[in-house]
Amino acid sequence: MKTKLAIRLMAVAPLIFGAAAYSAELRGHGGPVRAIAVTADGQTAITGSFDTKAIVWSLETGEAREVLLFHEGQVNAVAALPDGRFATAGADGRIAIWDSGRSAPVSLLEGHTGPISALAVSPDGSTLASASWDTTVRLWPLSGGQPRVLEGHHGNVNAVAFLSDGTLVSAGYDAAVFFWPRDQGTAPLRVEIPAPLNALVAVAEDRLAVGGADGKLRLIDRSGAVLIETQISSGPLIALAVSPDGKRIAAAAVGDSIRLLDAKDLSPLRTLDTSGVPVWSLAFTAEGRTLLAGGADRLVREWDVQSGERLGSSVAAETDLMARYAGNPDAQVFRACIACHTLDPDDGNRAGPTLHGIFGRRIASVPGYHYSPAFREMDIVWTPETVSKLFELGPSKYTPGTKMPEQRISNPEDRAALIRFLQAETRSD
Repeated sequence: MKTKLAIRLMAVAPLIFGAAAYSAELRGHGGPVRAIAVTADGQTAITGSFDTKAIVWSLETGEAREVLLFHEGQVNAVAALPDGRFATAGADGRIAIWDSGRSAPVSLLEGHTGPISALAVSPDGSTLASASWDTTVRLWPLSGGQPRVLEGHHGNVNAVAFLSDGTLVSAGYDAAVFFWPRDQGTAPLRVEIPAPLNALVAVAEDRLAVGGADGKLRLIDRSGAVLIETQISSGPLIALAVSPDGKRIAAAAVGDSIRLLDAKDLSPLRTLDTSGVPVWSLAFTAEGRTLLAGGADRLVREWDVQSGERLGSSVAAETDLMARYAGNPDAQVFRACIACHTLDPDDGNRAGPTLHGIFGRRIASVPGYHYSPAFREMDIVWTPETVSKLFELGPSKYTPGTKMPEQRISNPEDRAALIRFLQAETRSD
């Protein structure tokens, strides 16, 4: 895979992004914000986006200190390392390690053969874990050396987290949670959950919260027993975060508000209104008093955890990309898609190719869009039937190897509504 020139914009960042005083909004990404991590001292955050960029921010001023351009696809995962470095990973299957002030990654961790979906740092700071759609999890010694490859999942691995003793836990679209023992000679514990899994966080008392495609949040103990489950949304849960003290969980679903819950019993604490803007990523600040949320509208916003109020200026109506379709009942099914795809001929590509003129078009044929190699090998023409089948089976089954985020529409009426909407809004004439 060819490597782009890694570029870092530093001194010009304040001029580009116009940051003077922190307004509780981080502006600079050109696509949905897919990942957020905050440093232990609470002064800095790093974000990753569908626009292929990672940005290092000052949380004191809101200034974009550094823009990291290296990856050949969306940046799905970021991590703040204990020594002041950062890790970024994404659709190109590579992990880049960055030192502050350097114009290129100081090292690359390569070996995954599919998009990397998540990163986690071990409690002692010695190891970086990565989850990939190639069905594997890898443990990378940050001091150097070969990774430990963990195999067992039967589909996309979407999340990883460490328990307090260093035990690694992973969750995937195969509806399985794996507890990986530190002793390589011991078999992992596999726990079946009744839904594909998108997100995972460790909470207090060495328990774990897992977010499913069925919209349910489940609390499990380290034996894998489901202690509590609660319905958060009718749509898939796609982002979770836990407060630094492990006592609060933030959860976001496709096209829904952010929910704050008590980590002990999953009782609701408050709802944070996102005004219809889908949230792709969440992270508590270091002191736990505020919550950062990365949106489909390219912004990172901040909420006060105690009051539930959003800090800074209110969400403008125009930031809801679906506002123009208000009153169209068929449009609501498309809400989760607009983060990645445009509909109008003049709007071009986002993280995914434009859908303008999709019906009758061959797969992987939009000019100027960088498709995954697997997509370019497929023989599919997009019709109402094939688009419906894509969401009935899910992208990972219908178009294996795709960069498209995993999402199914199980209800036939909802799939029919999506097709009607696309037929009306993507016509070339």
